[in-house]
Amino acid sequence: MRIVVAHNRYREAQPSGENTIVDSEIAQLTAAGVEVLPFIRSSDEIPSMSKAAKALLPISPIWAPRAQHDLSRLLTEHRPDVLHLHNPYPLISPWVVRTAHRHGVPVVQTVHNYRQVCSSGIYFRDGVICQDCKGRALGVPAIKHRCYRDSAVQSALMATTLAVHRGTWRSVDRYIALTSAIADHLSDYGIPDERIVVKPNSVPDPGRPAPLGDGFLYMARLSPEKGVDLLLDAWRRHPVGALGTLRMAGDGELRPLVEAAAAERPDVVYLGQLDRAGVQAAVEASAVVIAAAMWHDVLPTVIIEALANGRPVLGTALGGIPYLVGADAPHEPAGTGPAENASAVAGGGGGSPMPTGIALGEAGWVVAPEPAALAAALPVARAGASGLTLAARARYERTFHPDVVTKQLIDIYAGVARTPNHV
Repeated sequence: MRIVVAHNRYREAQPSGENTIVDSEIAQLTAAGVEVLPFIRSSDEIPSMSKAAKALLPISPIWAPRAQHDLSRLLTEHRPDVLHLHNPYPLISPWVVRTAHRHGVPVVQTVHNYRQVCSSGIYFRDGVICQDCKGRALGVPAIKHRCYRDSAVQSALMATTLAVHRGTWRSVDRYIALTSAIADHLSDYGIPDERIVVKPNSVPDPGRPAPLGDGFLYMARLSPEKGVDLLLDAWRRHPVGALGTLRMAGDGELRPLVEAAAAERPDVVYLGQLDRAGVQAAVEASAVVIAAAMWHDVLPTVIIEALANGRPVLGTALGGIPYLVGADAPHEPAGTGPAENASAVAGGGGGSPMPTGIALGEAGWVVAPEPAALAAALPVARAGASGLTLAARARYERTFHPDVVTKQLIDIYAGVARTPNHV
């Protein structure tokens, strides 16, 4: 089987789990005997582009003529079975779907965010979940609020791109939804259920888990939607040292807030931006991993890292987090606010009764994205971590192991290659 993997890499200065996942998936497919033809562009190329190429950048999210030319040549020369698209912005453009179909090549896309509808891709603005552009022919609110790169001009361009390519997205042969919450988002967008497959990402198997560490690990981009304020507020509601150590890793606009918390309390440690070895060491040193998202986070890779290492997860009941930890709390449609999610998790899940507002899952706990709820769950998670270590590792092996996920992906390719939906 011969597959083109198309992806516009995010800037290396902006750490991206999506870049990591694409690289990992290419390696896993190659190891499984699939011939992979990477069609990769990088946003880091932009500063070194010629003046002529830079002049075309404003239209590249809509069309990207150079990318279409290069892809046409690749498809003509190699005649692949499937094109697998990840991020098309800004140098590839959704137009690659049309280019592939013109060559008779079916298209699979992994959906990593909500950019079929939302210009920023995260349904989050000014500290709260936002769906103002949902159902609109043109995302005028995104332009008004400068949702894309804090620029009215670039937001207008992205909103126009989403409007122009509404038909393009609905022609994709198969969508890979990383969780059932993304599947709901795609169904709501108008994609038929038979063209949506839920297949999560994976991370390499670190081997037999190390003995459980102590305390908590938070590892994410340090930005408002990732719940930095939420976590620190919840942590401060406990006496210093009462919960062990809170290790925080990552970088971003809220780094000063984390550094200040580490200076204020000896039980908060800022680890900075970690490399692969550092991530592994931080996970092993901890007992519970925290995913405190304030948005409908699609699939935080840190959760899969935690499960692979036998560490349970304490997360907010938003986006894909309940799915990842196997929580009993039902998935809410993307866009549901904190109040609705609080009632969704009230009363807990299966197993031992949980305090009100905490839902117990197979490999962790989920709570409403509110400081009081998270604060109440922290001691529960610390006390219950040892009882979920085996279940966490088992969930990884059954659902997120590379062998399992790669087989799913190859089966998706085979099904699309046999029965393309495009016209």
